[in-house]
Amino acid sequence: MNPLLWIRQVLALGVKEFLTILKDPKSRFVVIGPPLIQFFVFGYAATFEVTRVPYAVMDEDRSSESRDLLARFSGSMDFSLVAEFDDPRAMERSVDVMESRLVLHVETGFAEHLRTGRPAELQVILDGRNSNVSGIALGYVQGIVSQWSRAHATSRAGPAIELVQRAWFNPSLDSHWFIISGLPAQIALVVVLLLTSLSVAREREQGTFDQTLVAPIDSLQILVGKAMPPFVLGLFDGMLLSAGAVYWFGVPMAGSIPALVALLAVYACAVLGIGLFVSSLATTMQQGLLGAFMVMMPAVLLSGFTTPIENMPAWLQSATIVNPARYAVAGCRAVFLEGADLTAVAPYLLPMGLVAVLMLAASGWLFRHRSR
Repeated sequence: MNPLLWIRQVLALGVKEFLTILKDPKSRFVVIGPPLIQFFVFGYAATFEVTRVPYAVMDEDRSSESRDLLARFSGSMDFSLVAEFDDPRAMERSVDVMESRLVLHVETGFAEHLRTGRPAELQVILDGRNSNVSGIALGYVQGIVSQWSRAHATSRAGPAIELVQRAWFNPSLDSHWFIISGLPAQIALVVVLLLTSLSVAREREQGTFDQTLVAPIDSLQILVGKAMPPFVLGLFDGMLLSAGAVYWFGVPMAGSIPALVALLAVYACAVLGIGLFVSSLATTMQQGLLGAFMVMMPAVLLSGFTTPIENMPAWLQSATIVNPARYAVAGCRAVFLEGADLTAVAPYLLPMGLVAVLMLAASGWLFRHRSR
């Protein structure tokens, strides 16, 4: 074939595809909308900086030395004091409910040890469920303690403080535990969303959708039938990856398997509703695929999978409330690392169930409306 002719045909095909996209309002939105959305989401949400770490204090010594040391933390821009405790049980609950990322515990005798030339201990209790935040916060603590120790040694010639580290839920602060424990939710999102978003659009593009509509079944049966394979495959992949996390990567499964199954099942239903809604709007597979990615990228970024939600702007934190991936990721980590059972994951199941009901109802209405 003549190379010039081959190039002209390719260019003509490219112009035709370009004009097709420009003439279709939905395609124009898909081309322009998702990049803008992802630009702002990435710009505001994708950050690994850890600032204003919420922390609590339990000062049993109540000496001038302990108050002076703790004042260094309250005056730092890296920390934000959320509570002071006298009861160890209240201190434990603060970490359990994620009110504080770390607790500074000064035991009785802190000042006496310094005055008598013995090492004084400052216990730091870390929330190991987010090893990235805990590791960086621990570095901040070590820097402040080192500065205070040098100043104290200069003025009183006393010994340095001995830092005692305790990380709950993830004793070694292994980042693999943090990342891998949230992967089942992310894999289920990708599988279910892609399969459902392309299901109706594929048949419309191939011309078989009208044949399905004239079959002796109603639109609800079609909707449920199309939802079953993505649901089963998404749940299967989520459980398979959970098994791989435990047996291949060594992530502990401290919680119950029924809680994990219930979590992924309700989550799959919520993603099904979103995917079917996208698929019902799309008329081509290209639109369905782009619509899926338009939902997928913000869902992953706003799920807390890698970036802490509390580090995002307040308005963006409010947007995560309607994101089912947020609850699925937090629930999976609760099952793996915290030992959560069915009762403990109920607060994650309820919002995902509400999203599932609303999106499946909207998908069913849209499916019937567009099938007439």
